[in-house]
Amino acid sequence: MSTTTLAQHVRVLAEPGDRHDEILTPAALDLVGRLAAEFGECREGLLKERRRQAIRLAAGSPLEFPVVTSAVRDDPGWRVAPPAPGLADRRVEITGPPDRRTAVNALNSGASVWMADFEDATAPAWDNVIGGQLTLLDAIERRVDFTTADGTAHRLGDRDQPATIVVRPRGWHLDEEHLEYGGRPVPAALVDFGLYFFHCAQRQIDAGHGPYFSLPKLENRYEARLWHDIFVSAQELLGIPRGTIRATVLIETITAAFEMEEILHELREHSAGLTAGRWDYLFSLIKTFGHRTDFLLPDRAEVTMTAPFMRACTELLVRTCHKRGAHAIGAMAAQMPAEDPAANEAVLAAVRRDKEHEAEAGFDGSWVAHPGLVRVCRDVFDNVLGDRPHQLDRTRDDVEVTPADLLSVRRVGGPPTPGGVRTNIAVALGYFDAWLRGQGAVAIDGLMEDAATAEIARVQIWQWLRHRVIDRETVLRILDEEVAALTAVRPWAPVEEARAVFERTTLAGELPLFFTPDAYSRHLVRRAEAQA
Repeated sequence: MSTTTLAQHVRVLAEPGDRHDEILTPAALDLVGRLAAEFGECREGLLKERRRQAIRLAAGSPLEFPVVTSAVRDDPGWRVAPPAPGLADRRVEITGPPDRRTAVNALNSGASVWMADFEDATAPAWDNVIGGQLTLLDAIERRVDFTTADGTAHRLGDRDQPATIVVRPRGWHLDEEHLEYGGRPVPAALVDFGLYFFHCAQRQIDAGHGPYFSLPKLENRYEARLWHDIFVSAQELLGIPRGTIRATVLIETITAAFEMEEILHELREHSAGLTAGRWDYLFSLIKTFGHRTDFLLPDRAEVTMTAPFMRACTELLVRTCHKRGAHAIGAMAAQMPAEDPAANEAVLAAVRRDKEHEAEAGFDGSWVAHPGLVRVCRDVFDNVLGDRPHQLDRTRDDVEVTPADLLSVRRVGGPPTPGGVRTNIAVALGYFDAWLRGQGAVAIDGLMEDAATAEIARVQIWQWLRHRVIDRETVLRILDEEVAALTAVRPWAPVEEARAVFERTTLAGELPLFFTPDAYSRHLVRRAEAQA
C-alpha cells in the first residue's frame, strides 16, 4: 500500500480515493496527530482499566454506585450547560450511517436531529470512513444532492431548519489502521472526531449550530473525563470558544448505568444529556455477567424496555438528567415500515406504544432508524410536550433505584426458544456478511440491524452454549443451514468469511469482547492491502 508522511508524523497507509485529499489535509491530520500524542496513552490506560474491572466483576466484586463520588451525587448545586442552538427540542431523532442517501433522507425526514453514526451503523472500510466525512462536509455546505445510476434524484428539501447534525465517533476500543502515529494505529474515535471537528466545527457555528457529538460505549466517569479533556484541547487548538462542543452520552454499558451523574458532571460544560441504549446495554450485561446463571437472558425479542431491570435504568436516566438540567433521550426503534398495510399498521402501533412509554416516563425525545417512523414518534411527543421543547421540569423525584434494581435480570430470565436461537444465528451471520461487504446497517426480517444488534445476537448464543441450554451440535447444524440459505441468495457474497467471524466470536470458550476489532483487521484491512 502507498505510504504518505504528513504533518505531526501521521502516516496515511491507504491508497488515495476520490476527494480524499479534501479531508486528509496536512492541517486536519496535524490536529489528529496532536490529539493522538496528547491523549493516546490515557486511552490505553483506560482500556487496561476496563479489563481489570471485568476481572474484578467476574471474580464476584459487587457493582455499586461509587462511594468516592457520593459528594457529586449529593450536591444539588451543579447543572450541565444550557441547551445549545439546535439541541433544545429533540423530540425525534433519526440515526444511520453517514452516506449520501442516508444524509438526504435523514435531513429531509422531519426529525429534529440526525445522528450520523460512524460506529454501529458503519462498516469501517476506509472509503466509508473518509466518505462519511465528505458526506458531512457536503451536507453542511448543502451540496449533498446526488442522482443514482437509475436516474433517481435525491435532493435536500427547502426546510429552513433541517435536522441538526450530531456525529457519533467510533468507540474507545477501536483503532483506525489506515492512519498511523508514532508507529501505532490512531484511535478511531480521535480520527472520527478530529477530522469532523477540523472541517466542520466553524462551519456549523456559522450555520447557527455547533459541533455536536454522541459518545458510545463509555464505561465510567474517567472515560467521560477523557472526552472532556479532548474537547477542551481541540477547541483551544482551533480557536473555538470553550464550551461550544456539546456531547450526548449513550448509556449502553452496565457499568455506566451506575455512574450517570458522574458522567454528566465530568462533561457538564459540554453535556447535552444522556441517551438510553438498548441492544448494546444487553450486550454489555452479558459480557459482564454472562458466566452467571442468574443473568441468563431469554430471546432478545422478549427483553423489552419494560423489563424491570431495563425500566430501572431508564427511570434512573430520566431522573438523573432532569435533576441536572440535561436532556433524556429514549431508546431506538429499529423497526422498518412494511409494504403490507396491515403489517405496517402493526409496526407503527408497536413503535407508538414504545414511544408512549418513554414520553410518559419523562423522556424529552427518542430516536428511530427509518424516516417512515419519524411521524409516529413526533406525534407521541407532540401529544405530551405540546409547544414545549422538552419536559426537563419533570424531575421524577418519585424514582428510587438501587443497584439490585439495575441488576434484577432474574425476573425476566428464561430459556431460549428454537426460533430465538435460529433468529440470533441468522441475524449475526447475515449482518457479518453485510458488514464484510461494507454495509454497517442492513434490514433483516423487518428490523434495521447494526453492529449492536449483531453483538447481542452472538453473545446470546455464547451465553446459551456456556450454560448448556442449547448444545453446540444444534448451533452448528443451524449455522450450516443458514450459510446454505444465504449462499443460495447471494452466491457472490463472502458468506464463508462471515461464518468464520461467527465461529471465532461466538463459539470460543472465552467470549471476545467485540467482533469488530478482529474482523476489521483480519478482513477489511487485509482485503484492502491485497487489492492495493
